Amino acid sequence: MLIETRAILLDMDGTLVQSTGAVELVWGLWCQRHGVLLENVLSMCHGVRSEDVIHHVAPHLDIEAELVALNQLEFQHAMQGSVIVAGADRFLGTLVGQPWAVVTSASRKVALERLAICGLPLPDVLVGSDDVSAGKPDPQPYRLGAQRLGLVAQDCLAFEDAPAGVQSALDAGCQVIQIGTGSAFDPRVRAVVPDWSELSLKAADGKLLIELPAHS
Repeated sequence: MLIETRAILLDMDGTLVQSTGAVELVWGLWCQRHGVLLENVLSMCHGVRSEDVIHHVAPHLDIEAELVALNQLEFQHAMQGSVIVAGADRFLGTLVGQPWAVVTSASRKVALERLAICGLPLPDVLVGSDDVSAGKPDPQPYRLGAQRLGLVAQDCLAFEDAPAGVQSALDAGCQVIQIGTGSAFDPRVRAVVPDWSELSLKAADGKLLIELPAHS
């Protein structure tokens, strides 16, 4: 199966880096400080900006102050349980010289730190939670990612692992490949693959061709 596109937009947590351990640790510490049930946070935080989570579970708190505290915790525990999703490093290596960007719900500083610590290439274009006024599932992050590449979202193929991110990318107009196991979160998803190990990329005539395994 081949999918044609002009650019690649990549989520980070859960897509390039399996960071569930780090995310749960940081939110667990934050919840202990404020008497918030961790279950309430974990039920909604995957792929969602921290400020949107805080606003939902503890709207009485100073969101800006809590973001600073969360960022500090994330820097302290950046590698706790974080591993590269299989094949992501190889695939990113094939994107050198091609138009691509990372579109993440993490802050810009945390995203660059996590990518660097994991030894993954740093993108020239990165859209973080602090770059947008509305985070995933709103389409703004993916529209901005495409815009910063000089394109529109319809020209881009997004890779996502979370329902909020899939909705964000699809509503922006991107094609979407879902990383993970199980069924697609939306019938518009082009394919579901467990990781990057069987994906390949070819560039020709200003277009990118993504080859997927037949069973995806």
